This record gives sequence, C-alpha cells and structure tokens, in this order.
Amino acid sequence: MTNIREIAKIAGVSVTTVSRVLNEHPYVSAEKRKQVLAVIEELDYVPNRLATNLAKGKTNTIGIILPYNDHPWFDKIANGVIEAAFKHKYSVTLFPTNYDSEAELRYLMQLKTKQVDALIITSKANDWDVIEPFADYGPIIACEYTEHENIACAYIERFHAYKDGFEFLKKAGYQKIAFSVGRDSLKSPSTQEKRKAYQEVFGEIPEHRFLSESYDFTDGIKAGEYFLAEAGDTPDAIFANGDEVAAGIMYYAKNNGFQIPGDLAILGEENLPIGKVLEITTLDHHLKKMGETAFQLFYTKSKKKHKISHQLIIRKTTK
Repeated sequence: MTNIREIAKIAGVSVTTVSRVLNEHPYVSAEKRKQVLAVIEELDYVPNRLATNLAKGKTNTIGIILPYNDHPWFDKIANGVIEAAFKHKYSVTLFPTNYDSEAELRYLMQLKTKQVDALIITSKANDWDVIEPFADYGPIIACEYTEHENIACAYIERFHAYKDGFEFLKKAGYQKIAFSVGRDSLKSPSTQEKRKAYQEVFGEIPEHRFLSESYDFTDGIKAGEYFLAEAGDTPDAIFANGDEVAAGIMYYAKNNGFQIPGDLAILGEENLPIGKVLEITTLDHHLKKMGETAFQLFYTKSKKKHKISHQLIIRKTTK
C-alpha cells in the first residue's frame, strides 16, 4: 500500500512537505505542491482520513443526537443545523438513539475519540450529569435549557409557550380542553412542561383529558377517536403536540360529524406545511432557528444560553 514516504521519494521532496500538502498547509511552494499532487494522482493515493483528522485536530463534521430521524420536531431542528453547517463547509452526521441511553453513550464516545468536532443534542436519554463530562473533549450544545456551565444551549421556554397556548384557548371561551403529548415520561421535558402548563391554567388534569404516545397523523386519528368517542365528556378544544397529530384529529373529527371550530377547536404545534394547508392554528417554537442557533454556538465557541422565542399563529381551527 502506498504511503507518504513513497510519495516523498518519487516527488523528490521531504515527508514533511507531503504531509503539509495533504493537510492543506499554506507554507509549501507552488512548485513542490504541484509535484506532490501529481504523484498522488498518479498513484491514486487516498490518505487515511482518520489519521489526518487526528493530526489536524478537527474533522469538519458535527453530530446531531436525536431520538428519531423521522419526527417533524427533530427534523426541523436538524434542518436548521444542516443549513448553517453547509454555509460553513461542515458535514453533519445524524445519530438516532430511540432514547436508548447506551446508544447515546456510544455517540458521546465519538466526541471523545475525535471522530466529530462537536455534538448537538436535540433530546437526551441520559441525565446531564452523565453527559456533561464529555464536554471536556469537545463542544456539546443542548436544544433544551441546562444549567451546566460547560454546555451551551439554544432553548425554548416550553412551559411559557404551552401556557400561552392554553391561555389562548381559555380566553377564546373553551372550557373542556384535552391535550396530547409524545413520551409520557418523567424524562421528557416537553411532556412535563405541558402538564404543568395545563395545571397552571385549568387546575388538575382529568385522566380522560390527556393522551400520550402521539407522534404522527395516524396517532392523531387515534387521539381523535379516544377524545371524541371513547373517553366520554367530549372536549370542546384539543391542544395537539404537533400539526401532524392535529391533522389526524381534524380528519377523524370531520369524518364523524364535528364542525371545526364550531364543535371542536384544534391547536397544533410546529407550524408544519400540513398545518398551513389545513389552516390549523399552531404554536410555532421556531425549531429551525433553534438548530441554526445551536450550530452558531458551536462555531463561535460560545457557552451562552440562548432563548428562542415562540409564536402563536391563529388560523381557522379556532375561534
């Protein structure tokens, strides 16, 4: 196998010069660079990229840890990161975990072993106390608030966003509000904050007003069936955890004789294309901006805690 010593011998230069050419070092004369590149092309030499990265101390690649790679919430964050990274000539690798803590630790080890320059964590499986020590090996940026000084974050104040959504429905005259979430878990900040926001506005949560494990359009149909046919005491408004879920609820409701918003109001989240087409009132967390900001925190070597503002967009599924 060809190595840089052979290239140096054929090109009539030192090994150091070949190394500098491979690492795009500026202090090589144009003539010598041309000689070395000609030999590399002739021998069809491919450098050991891992060794090169270790020598340079960077890979120009960042990793995005996300639970799922087919969920609108995380898609929007990832798209924001990817667009910002592309502008600065960085590659991006997606690390889906399905909330498996061991898988997440394996990805964190890639930061420790210098296989990526940084990690952006959109949602975590491990506690921050477990994750934080890995920040000694490279930047870690969170997409939720964390008090750890070593970890920068781009975050939304979920509680205030959800509270604004519930208060909007209350002020519009709706009294029997149901809502859906994704994970019904103590480790899910969004679920806990949404429950807390409901309690702040309406008091204790009746069991039949809450449904977990809702992620997409099909789950939305199931949520519609549960809230409007199975649970009893039909709600007059549903705050869905995503516009796809909201669209599924809307589909079920309309196919079972409910008028929107006369009989049932629907509030979604994320401001997705399907929400725009169906004119669903939505709570936009500006997730793409969160992703862009997370990359900028890495790129500028910042340890800031950067808050992203939310926006309530009123359309035709509420009064």
